[in-house]
Amino acid sequence: MEFRKVVITGLGMVNSVGNDRESCWTAIKAGKNGIGPIERFDTEGFKVNFAGEVKNFDPQDYMEAKEARKADRFCQLAMCAAVQAMDQADIKDIADPYRAGVIIGSGIGGMITFEEQHTKLMNRGPRGVSPMFIPMMIGDMASGLVSIRYGFRGANYCTVSACASGGHAIGSAYDQIVLGHADVMICGGAEASVSPMALAGFANMKALSTRNEDPTKACRPFDKDRDGFILGEGAGMLILESEEHALARGAEILGEFKGYGMTGDAYHMTQPDTEGRGALGSMSQALRTSGLKPEQVGYINAHGTSTHFNDKVESGAIRKVFGAHADNLKISATKSMIGHLLGAAGAVEAVVTTLALKDGILPPTMNYETPDPECDLFYCPNKAIEEKVDFALSNSFGFGGHNVTLSFGARR
Repeated sequence: MEFRKVVITGLGMVNSVGNDRESCWTAIKAGKNGIGPIERFDTEGFKVNFAGEVKNFDPQDYMEAKEARKADRFCQLAMCAAVQAMDQADIKDIADPYRAGVIIGSGIGGMITFEEQHTKLMNRGPRGVSPMFIPMMIGDMASGLVSIRYGFRGANYCTVSACASGGHAIGSAYDQIVLGHADVMICGGAEASVSPMALAGFANMKALSTRNEDPTKACRPFDKDRDGFILGEGAGMLILESEEHALARGAEILGEFKGYGMTGDAYHMTQPDTEGRGALGSMSQALRTSGLKPEQVGYINAHGTSTHFNDKVESGAIRKVFGAHADNLKISATKSMIGHLLGAAGAVEAVVTTLALKDGILPPTMNYETPDPECDLFYCPNKAIEEKVDFALSNSFGFGGHNVTLSFGARR
């Protein structure tokens, strides 16, 4: 089978530093921080009181009011990013709607709706629960609503693999195209889990930073003094097309999606394999499926959660995969500015990686102040670097031992 080349023709994102692709990318290049005290609910009594919230977001900018009322916040954010990506791709019509699909990952789905409706059940009994509870809560509804919006009748589903969900969605969409099942795919991830239950759960398992006194300095990937990740929300979407389809319609090609690697740690529910075998495997697979040699890669958008184990293990795995070339790599952690978007993290970071290659600007890892001997690579500390890179990887690792590495190429 002759595999088709896959290109990127549209990008969209929303997160704590902006509500559209342009404002997010401008802020990330500048090292702007979107993390602050939580405004959506009262955090009195919580161990952690800050997160990366999306601000001043009006879903009616992207959806009809009636539709928005029937959609959980994660679906609203997904639609925001999808509309941006589709507008940029400028796809007017699809000759065969069964060759266009939607795959959107979400680690948790309608967490906010679940909490709200459970409260109604406890306070008002069964009759108080909304008849829209189930369709608003289920994780596949973001892909469902986006497909309805655009009439895409091809593959349509949700990937659920914790913090690797968005990466799995993009890799799965790529498969649809290279295997000849589709010409166009909308893919990415969305998450809206800045909620009391999620905050309490992550805090009680001691996964979150507790720097309540200075939230903007809390997320410090690869820094020796890191103490946990920061909960964030948002969405990222890509339009993938076969190169043939994109060229035939005269589309602007923003970059190439080269391939991916997916592995499982088979080790622990929440802690990464201390030997980094899963991360090593996913990066190695991504290189192999992309036809790349390690020395061809110039940039890695790291999973970089600002937790002790992840940053140490990821750094060690990179060094094992790339050998001596690891010292030449530029590595950065977008989470240092926007927090950890869980199932949407890999998708937003895929958008950032594509833009980094396109514009020749590698974003910074903010709050990097004290080097850690166990994290001994170059992490683009505190300032973006202007450098044209031909190939890049983006890592996503999730609870349960799920690992995804996506591979991108610049379009010169």
